[in-house]
Amino acid sequence: MLKIQSLSVSYGSRQILHQVSLDVASGEILALIGPNGAGKSTLIRAASGVIHYAGHVRTNGYDFAALSPIQRAKYIATVPQAVALPPAFTVWETVILGRTPYLGFLGQVSEKDEETARQSLERVNALHLAERRVGELSGGEQQRVLLARALCQSTPILLLDEPTAHLDLQYQVSLLELVTDLAHRDNLAVLIALHDLNLAAHYADRIALMVAGSIKAMGKPKEVLRPELIAEAYCLPVQVIPHPFLDVPLVLPEAKG
Repeated sequence: MLKIQSLSVSYGSRQILHQVSLDVASGEILALIGPNGAGKSTLIRAASGVIHYAGHVRTNGYDFAALSPIQRAKYIATVPQAVALPPAFTVWETVILGRTPYLGFLGQVSEKDEETARQSLERVNALHLAERRVGELSGGEQQRVLLARALCQSTPILLLDEPTAHLDLQYQVSLLELVTDLAHRDNLAVLIALHDLNLAAHYADRIALMVAGSIKAMGKPKEVLRPELIAEAYCLPVQVIPHPFLDVPLVLPEAKG
């Protein structure tokens, strides 16, 4: 389980996150939603240890603040938002970087590391890209490589910061189907920031609605995706209706006229 307790982040005198607390269980996807500037990416970055925070990020009794970066990297893997990958690196070279926390003193890659990298690429259906240069890949292919690198870390917790941004619908669905499989079949605790409310409704087990650095509501999609909550958070009147094929809510802008 990922356990975040009273987490606050400030940039100078400006407070970005205000005493945020949440849990993500093994085998669960918790989606962070909210308008731009709500603090979703900041929460992901703080939980991954990239930025300083006040409060606690824990798993199985370990407080990550007391762990070294290498130790922390054995518990949490992150797929960051819109990262620029080194274009001259091959896919294989990029993914094997996920094994960095496990390399010995001389940094030599073992057979186990190579097998883990192969399995990670297979899992995201990208093994055929192993010898390609990252700069030659499409946006969807690069997202798969980032996810494979995270899987290569062999961590029980996976953080994703808007991984479907700038992807077309085919790649969005493919990526989120894979993340769902990782959470439910491999028993990973997944915290994912999503922009699209209907994708969150479809793929998340629970949703946390963030507004101005605080969590305003958290629960199952039907409990959080309510018209009054969404309208207030996004300053936009909406309709929430049952999905015609799935047992989830469907969020639509309120029809005018």
